[in-house]
Amino acid sequence: MVTILTAVGFMATLGLTLALVLVAANRRLYVYEDPRIDQVEDLLPKANCGACGSAGCRPFAEQLVKGEVEPGKCTVNAKGMNQIIADFLGVDLGGGEKRVARLACAGGTHVAHIRASYAGFSSCRASALVSGGGKGCAWGCLGMGDCVTLCGFDALALDRHGLPVVDEARCTGCGDCVRACPKGLFSLQPLSHRLWVACKNLDPGDEAEHECEVVCTACGRCAQDSPEHLIRIQDNLAVIDETKAALASTVAIERCPTGAIVWLQPEGGVLKGRDARRVVRKGALPVG
Repeated sequence: MVTILTAVGFMATLGLTLALVLVAANRRLYVYEDPRIDQVEDLLPKANCGACGSAGCRPFAEQLVKGEVEPGKCTVNAKGMNQIIADFLGVDLGGGEKRVARLACAGGTHVAHIRASYAGFSSCRASALVSGGGKGCAWGCLGMGDCVTLCGFDALALDRHGLPVVDEARCTGCGDCVRACPKGLFSLQPLSHRLWVACKNLDPGDEAEHECEVVCTACGRCAQDSPEHLIRIQDNLAVIDETKAALASTVAIERCPTGAIVWLQPEGGVLKGRDARRVVRKGALPVG
């Protein structure tokens, strides 16, 4: 009986001691978290896309409460919701232009040659490991849709010619497609920047045009027509100076002979210049 009482007493004492240790540790190690963080997080879109520069909506909410960023930096959230956050925190709305993914290639199967058939795992990254994927243009889109598969916002779809098309309304600028493309054809661009070079080929003009009908041939007409050096020719490719984007207009696209430099219309679709070669072919070019 004495042994049992001794054991019970020992366990009770041990339990009390451990409880006191936990209470003391909790008080010493407790980290205060502002309750406003949860409230602000509930007002964010929960997209966790990273377009704001944070790892997700929770870290962004923490930065907002600390006053390190402004609500307007979240370009995915509705402006009205961002205003509610600003009013709740007593800060300015701030601003941040939405960025969307843009593809630097227009070489679909109807205008760009495939020189070798690829048979294997249906993936751009996998096919790129086999002699670059078989496309005549070494810089061209392989059209197997890795970017479409990885997009968590249904902002990408392949058209009938195997080219990814970006839905600007759905795109959050998360950058998953940028990381997915083995050719580095995607980049995140401000939504208001509509002048775009839909090509990344660095081969000389004649050689490049032999492989793709809509390639940039570095003829320089866009550079001649654009104001204040908005466009320059570098490594056989037209390059737009994005710091001068306010100067952009459709004037720069008018004399492009292949339609490689385009104007992306806000309502959707691509506008080419008056001198651009018209593509009437609907089907794919033969392989080889």
